[in-house]
Amino acid sequence: MKKILIIGIGAGNPEYLTVQAINALNEVDVFFVMDKGVAKEKLVALRKDIIERYVKDDGYRIVEATSPERRRDVADYLTAVEDLNRDKQRVFERLISDELSDGECGAFLVWGDPSLYDSTIRILDAIVAGGKHEFDYEVIPGISSVQALAARHRVPLNHIGRSIEITNGRGIAEGFPSNVDSVVVMLDSQNAYRHLADEDLDIYWGAYVGTPDEILISGKLRDVMDDIERVRAEARRTHGWIMDTYLLRKRGGV
Repeated sequence: MKKILIIGIGAGNPEYLTVQAINALNEVDVFFVMDKGVAKEKLVALRKDIIERYVKDDGYRIVEATSPERRRDVADYLTAVEDLNRDKQRVFERLISDELSDGECGAFLVWGDPSLYDSTIRILDAIVAGGKHEFDYEVIPGISSVQALAARHRVPLNHIGRSIEITNGRGIAEGFPSNVDSVVVMLDSQNAYRHLADEDLDIYWGAYVGTPDEILISGKLRDVMDDIERVRAEARRTHGWIMDTYLLRKRGGV
């Protein structure tokens, strides 16, 4: 029986790996590394650095594969993501079939935590449901960018006794949720926080959190949103990509 590990490797700092994740790395025979192009080569380099740092035996193999890209010409976001996941599924099936022998353990190293805005679990579930490939798999949690962001800003995510919501840029563009005081926003490519400039909110923003390129900005939203937009644009030009997260909180809570 083949075995697959989905290992959460944290939000950028190699020291974010848990003991469980490090132990899991040392079970692996084949590491599957998805290459997302030159602009994101640092993400591949980080995965390789983590493997070299924590794996004691050098008997493993690293197999790289080109990661499909989401089509930008598809208007409906869910349809585009479903198409992307089907494309990834074909790549995953090939890797599991051709690069992993019976009795071996393979692994996908997932940025942050596999349960949060990542489809690796969904893709492996679909492969299992298809019935063409037989394997067992396990999920190892990781420190997400949400946790890392709060730690780096030294703030709790929630006000006492209050709930939080995690959404994306599309969600926050529709307005601040009425039933919470704190909202974590991921995958915001359009600076959607600008829609909330007239509300009494604090923002805690971070890009490349936990990496040497880390950038942190915080303050009253209307006072710092121009700085965030400018710094964000500069960072994207410099690195060719941006990975940022932010927390919005109503002012006055504890």
